[in-house]
Formats: sequence, structure tokens, C-alpha cells
Amino acid sequence: MELEIYDHTKEKVSPAHLDLIKELIDFAGEKLELADNTEISVTLVNNPEIRELNSQYRHVDRATDVLSFAAEESGDETPIIMDPELATELPANLGDLFISVDKVAEQAKFLGHSFERELGFLVVHGFLHLNGYDHEKPEDEKKMFSLQREILDQYGLER
Repeated sequence: MELEIYDHTKEKVSPAHLDLIKELIDFAGEKLELADNTEISVTLVNNPEIRELNSQYRHVDRATDVLSFAAEESGDETPIIMDPELATELPANLGDLFISVDKVAEQAKFLGHSFERELGFLVVHGFLHLNGYDHEKPEDEKKMFSLQREILDQYGLER
């Protein structure tokens, strides 16, 4: 996976947490059999920044834990490739995740588990959204949450 991580939290996140995000995204990408050159970005923010994003894009004026912005495909921007073998070399951009580190800490404390477990949960949850998983319908929720739990457990972030 080609991953960019941006930390807007003014050092609330340790290098070990950044490594956890990278390793977990790579692990989940392998689980979903994504190409190695698949691109994604993760931006770590505080509650005021995620509240602003949530208000702007979802019209919900409160902080949330994770926002997923899938990359939009546009026929006008996609290059025409004559050689099909070259198409596999172009990276697929999944999109961007924004995670509130404040919410990670709040929810970890409330749920009685580690900061790392909550961070991992939100990374995988958002990552699955970027890959087309959703939980609007009960059958979709069952499929997404089962895969989410499987990834976290196999990675070693069990509840």
C-alpha cells in the first residue's frame, strides 16, 4: 500500500501509533487482496477539525471519530491506455481517512480498552468504507463488522 499519514494533532500521536496505522493498513490491504500500489491517506486530527469537516461535508455539527472520503472516479480524468498491461501499473487511489485522536482516547476510555485497539478499530472501519463496505442495511453491517473483527483479531488487536 502507498500510504501518506498526516498528523495535525501537535504530537498527540507517537511514532509507534504511526507504525501501527501503516502496518494495519498494509495488513488489511493484503486481506482484501489489493494491489501493492493502492494509494490511501490518513490524517490524524483533533475534535475541532473533525467537527468542522463533519459539519461541512455531512451537515452534522459535532465531532465524530472517523470520516472516510472515497476518491471519486471521473471519466474525464481517467487516461486512455492502449496497452492493458500498463493499466495494472497505475495506482488506485482509495481516498482519505480523517481520524479524531481526541475521540480515539475518549472511546478507548469509555469502552475500557487500549488507545491502540480503538485507533486500530477506526483505521480498519474507515478503510473498509473506502473499499465499498457499509453498514446501512443489517446484512451489509453483518458482513462489514465480521470482516472488521476478523482483520483486527488476526492482526492481534482483539477486544
